[in-house]
Amino acid sequence: MIEVKNLVKRYGDLIALDHFNLNVRSGEIFGLLGPNGSGKTTAINCMLSLLKYDKGEIRLFGEPMTPNNYRSKQKIGVVMQNVAVFNELTVYENIDYFCGLYVNDKRKRKELVEEALRFAGLEDFRKFIPKKLSGGLLRRLNIACGIAHKPELIFLDEPTVAVDPQSRNNILEGIKKLNREGATIIYTSHYMEEVEQLCTRIMIMDKGKEIATGTKEELKAMIRTGEKLTVELFDLPEPLLSEIRRVKDVIQASFDGEKLSVNCKTGSHAMISILDLLRQNGMHFGRVYSEPPTLNDVFLEITGKQLRD
Repeated sequence: MIEVKNLVKRYGDLIALDHFNLNVRSGEIFGLLGPNGSGKTTAINCMLSLLKYDKGEIRLFGEPMTPNNYRSKQKIGVVMQNVAVFNELTVYENIDYFCGLYVNDKRKRKELVEEALRFAGLEDFRKFIPKKLSGGLLRRLNIACGIAHKPELIFLDEPTVAVDPQSRNNILEGIKKLNREGATIIYTSHYMEEVEQLCTRIMIMDKGKEIATGTKEELKAMIRTGEKLTVELFDLPEPLLSEIRRVKDVIQASFDGEKLSVNCKTGSHAMISILDLLRQNGMHFGRVYSEPPTLNDVFLEITGKQLRD
């Protein structure tokens, strides 16, 4: 569906994309992740021929993507992070306008607009103007405008920013429905739990380059941090904490006065050794639970924990 080879984009001395490569298969929900300034939006704009680039090749639907490739553009839907609707038009008129850019037949367009209203849960708001909508409804209108023409390929750039849990759930369920109906989706977000829930494959990029690509399981297998062990206890002497830190395969351990938190290497059996050590030292503890690494752990280990602009 998408093939990007050795894409280079410069802004003066700044290299926004540094020989960037991407392959997306038909039918995927593909997560594109990266810190602020990593090049995600630049890459998307190049793929959509909204930006000129210095070097490389972009093919969509098996064809070279150019500003004049309207045949491919008709099969694409775009929902950018910043809401882009007309404040003077009603909800219905907005969806009808954007759908009309692709569909000339009025009867067919009316059917598509009604379907988009139902999809976004906006049937009762068809006569509202955007400024009368809540943030969640406005996001859903933005999505409805981008997908009303039934695109085969959809770019969703942070579609759930600053919405309430109910609207977020509605949007995520809608994305799954679009995918089940055959759409291939490129999804960017800083909400890692959404990406874990939705995406079949994920790319993490930074400084204009691909850092890692795979399923969430494959990405988690790449990092050092594995199981997270938590033990509830009321006291832990510092010498014993130091001893726990020396247990084989323990990466780090800390005690906050109420619970012991330990990060272990993937595939280790450190939990048994730690619990035995606590018992041998007469420590009484409560609940013990462990968690596998999350996509957020992968992201932070691969891209670093320093703050970004």
